[in-house]
Order: sequence, then C-alpha cells, then structure tokens
Amino acid sequence: MKKLQYLVGYLFIGGLFVSQTLLAQTKKEHPFTYEASYIFDAVNNFSGGMKQGSAFLGMANLKLGFDAEKAGWWKGGEFFVNGGNTHGDEPSATLIGDFQTLSNIEAGNHTYLYELWYKQKIGNMVVTVGLQDLNANYAVSEGGSLFNNSYFGIHSVCSDNVLVPIFPLTALGIDLHWSITDNIHWQVVVFDGVPDDFDRNPYNTSWSLSKNEGFLAVTEFRINKSLVNDRQGSYKVGSYLHKSDVIENNKGQNYGFYFIGDQELSDQLSLFTQIGISPKKWNNHYHCYGLGLNWKGFSDKRPDDVAGLAVNHARFGESVNGNETIIEAIYRYQLNDHIYLCPDLQYVVNPAGTNTKLDNALVGILRLGITF
Repeated sequence: MKKLQYLVGYLFIGGLFVSQTLLAQTKKEHPFTYEASYIFDAVNNFSGGMKQGSAFLGMANLKLGFDAEKAGWWKGGEFFVNGGNTHGDEPSATLIGDFQTLSNIEAGNHTYLYELWYKQKIGNMVVTVGLQDLNANYAVSEGGSLFNNSYFGIHSVCSDNVLVPIFPLTALGIDLHWSITDNIHWQVVVFDGVPDDFDRNPYNTSWSLSKNEGFLAVTEFRINKSLVNDRQGSYKVGSYLHKSDVIENNKGQNYGFYFIGDQELSDQLSLFTQIGISPKKWNNHYHCYGLGLNWKGFSDKRPDDVAGLAVNHARFGESVNGNETIIEAIYRYQLNDHIYLCPDLQYVVNPAGTNTKLDNALVGILRLGITF
C-alpha cells in the first residue's frame, strides 16, 4: 500500500508539468483554470523527542476551476475541485512526539477528494456550498502561512477540542461571506458536525448527514484597517460552536473564540499574532497563542525571498510534559516563479503529544515546493 501511495505521488508530480502546458493554453482563453502543486519535506530530529532520526513525506494537489460567467452561462458562478495525495513518514508521531505537529503536510498515506464546491456571488455577498476546508477562509493568518508548523494554520485549541473539517479530511458545509464595505467583512459557515474519517470514507467521496451528528458553526468578523499609517493590516475575531449527540463529553457541545492579527510595519517587516481560547472546565487544552515576524526583500536581487521567526504556546490543564512551546525559524528561497526551497529549524519545548515525559527536541526541515 505504501508503494502505491508513493506511485500516486509521483504521478501527481508528472501532472505538474502537463498542467503547466494546459494552463498556458487555457488560462486566458477558456473558463477552465488548472493548478498542480507538490510539496516534499525532509525532516531530521537532531536531539530530544522520542528518538533521533530522519523522515520523508510529500503532498500533491491537482486543482480545476470553472468560471460560469466566462463560459457564457451566468454571472458570478464558480465551480472548484481539488484532489489530494499525502504519502511518506509521520515524523511528529514517530520521532518528535510533539502535540502541534511540526510539518503541516503530515497526514499518513491517503489519496482523497479534498474540495468540491460551487460558489455564487450575489451583489456584495458570496455563497459557497459543498466540500470545504474550514481553514481556507477562517482563522487564517497571512503571515503565519509562511511557516511549516501546523499551529500557524488553524490554532490548536480549535483543532484539538472540536471535530473540524481541515486538512486532510474536509466536510460538507455552506458558507456565507458578506462584504459590508471594502474594509469590513463578516462571514459564517455551518458544517456537518461529525466529518467521516478515513477508515469509513477512505477517499472522501461518500458523505453522510444526520440529525444526531449535529453541526459546527463558525463566524468571523474581519477589519482590513491598518494600525500603522500607509501600511496594510487585517484583524479578525471569530467564534465557533459545535453541537452533536454523538459526542458524549460537555453534554454534546463545545465552543471557543479566536483572534488573528496581521500588520505590516514597513516595506520589509510584518507582524502577526494568533490567540485561541475555550472553556477550561470542558477542555484540557484551553489556551494557545502565537506571535511571528516576517522579513521580506533582503536585496534587489532577491525581492521575493522571505525569512520568518515565530513562537507558539499550547497550554494544558493537565499534561505529563507540561505546556508545549515551539520556536520556528524559516527562510523561503524563491528559485523562480514555480519552485521554492524552505530550510526550517524548530525547537520544541516539552513535546506534549504523548503520555511520556520527553526531552526538548531540535528539528530541521528542508521543504521543496513546486507549483504550476
């Protein structure tokens, strides 16, 4: 099975180069858009954690979009499908023992349907229906997207305490986005309360909805207004509510709040922060926060390169290892428009993903990314 997963990954890589030709021919002439991408991580645990050693893992995606207006059908309509494949080792599970997952592409060996939705724009409102990733539009930090640690995607309080449809397994939902003004936005989404797991739904192509499974509702208010004159800034406040008869704890419900801030400080520097909280009486992991700084454009010769330094902290009510803190330093070297390299170094204080007390871990990741 593992060899088969690797074979599928290699086929995705071949699709990258085929799609480049298709994209050049169709992007400007037809309603179809194509994109293919592949990410490869080479991970090494230098010290601490569960054990020293290396791991290798990859993720491939093929995306297809269709614009109904460009096809001459109707205005404001868009179809989208995204197929994914993950393969290789699981370094957090086998080497590090960290709680927050150092590589955001670690998911095991799966080939699956990742997204399948229809979007309709109506005036200043957009409605999206179908198979969606919560973290694509909610609890997203632009500055945090540079980093490899999973925390800088969606914060760990939300992903740990409720069943959220995020990478790699998404769920059916309906999303409403309202652009109140150019700088003020409000959005709300409702998902299936219990997304199917890979054991029951290995390719994410068979979904079930029932009253007992309940729902996950998330709402977010965003202001695109900078606190620094003549600079860009974005601030988001969100909350979520999960209710399900299938979940036995907390009387079948849970909730939490989050804050995301991105602020440009200068032409080169930008700052971001992430905070997540949930009721301590219901959740052992009840608080987390992260802070990071990105530095772009070191020279005229390397205008697209970016370096980043960030820290995140996960707090627990009870834990064998105590609270977990991760410090990450990363550099994105843009070789050309399609290929980048990211050397990454992470230091894990009190890896908290196991029931065993572990030493602090020092981990290096070399990421290769290809997009066409």
